[in-house]
Amino acid sequence: MSFTILGPIIEGGIKLPRCSFRVPAGFPSPAADHIEQHISLDEILNIRAPHVYLVSIAGDSMQGAGIFDGDLAIVDRALEAGHNDIVVALLNNEPICKRLCIRGTQMILHSENSKYPSRYVLEGDELSIWGVITSSVRSHV
Repeated sequence: MSFTILGPIIEGGIKLPRCSFRVPAGFPSPAADHIEQHISLDEILNIRAPHVYLVSIAGDSMQGAGIFDGDLAIVDRALEAGHNDIVVALLNNEPICKRLCIRGTQMILHSENSKYPSRYVLEGDELSIWGVITSSVRSHV
């Protein structure tokens, strides 16, 4: 699974209405009477520019983590990647999106799809972790 950098996200988005009820996946309920407050997606997604970027994900190796081909991922470059974080990285100059597993001194880039093997970072490999994925967004149209 690879990624394409779309660019940094700028704070100060448009405030959208937030309803005070959870929307059922079955019969719809009118929302206009339940508007609680106005919020911004940059507040929900915890965007702190200039070190937060939007990347486009390509491939299906992270489906088990809920990240699908074509999804947009919010990547925070200020977070230090740790065990079990989902990261975007360069492994020998190849862009990848994987779950970072750390076992002692061994670093493993784990796919969340059984069709793909884990990638062990070997001596001589060049790994550059570009950032940690904090959220992803998927279009349903």
